[in-house]
Amino acid sequence: MTIRIDARFAQLKKENRSAFVTFLMAGDPDPVTSLEVIKALPKAGADIIEIGMPFTDPMADGPSIQAAGLRALKAGMTLKKTLAMVRDFRKADDATPIVLMGYYNPIYIYGVDRFLADAKSAGVDGLIVVDLPPEEDSELCVPAMKAGLNFIRLATPTTDDKRLPAVLANTSGFVYYVSVTGITGSASADSRAVGEAVARIKRHTALPVCVGFGIRTPEAARAIAGEADGAVVGTALVDALRGSLDSSGKATVKTVTAVTELTAALAAGVRGTR
Repeated sequence: MTIRIDARFAQLKKENRSAFVTFLMAGDPDPVTSLEVIKALPKAGADIIEIGMPFTDPMADGPSIQAAGLRALKAGMTLKKTLAMVRDFRKADDATPIVLMGYYNPIYIYGVDRFLADAKSAGVDGLIVVDLPPEEDSELCVPAMKAGLNFIRLATPTTDDKRLPAVLANTSGFVYYVSVTGITGSASADSRAVGEAVARIKRHTALPVCVGFGIRTPEAARAIAGEADGAVVGTALVDALRGSLDSSGKATVKTVTAVTELTAALAAGVRGTR
């Protein structure tokens, strides 16, 4: 089993603080700029990096992340190139955990065994595959664990106590709690409700619980990080990237700094919690 995620949470526990987890789409707005942005995230304050695998039908994602995926696909991004990006990132950073997030279809087409072997050798630590329920664990989750990758499961406000044990059964690394019902970027997270949900999940597991969806500002990140083991921000960073592009959707000199400046502000929010 990969140890980067466990090691990072152990380190954060010593520092008595929550993790700041960033999400960006691989290849957005183009493969070269995307790698440059992702390489800059740890220095800006990202503790764990989630990288989206572009897909044509991202049903759990809101308009911002859907558009990011389409920009990436238009720029020629593929799953193979996403793995190559991780490999390039690892040349300079062997400590920051990398989690690939997306849908099963591109992995299925790539070939599960080949994908897991290539992901592991590239330096991927974990997977979040949003459209594979626990009933389908034999498809990818169990093979991923055998290949030494964490399989990170989503829990939602509608995941009740009866359902939680099934959701958590083969989960490792951390649990990703989706703080709002609906698609990404659609509403703001309520820190009090999140605190109650995190406490409920922790009655079923010793794993860290990270909370995402609905966190857009340093203040919101601070509030959520005070209730959980980590705060995940995606849509706000994707929007910052999009806002830096020129009228034809191409990267500008501002693109990398637009993302890293917001990352630094959000990270400061998370770090100010405990």
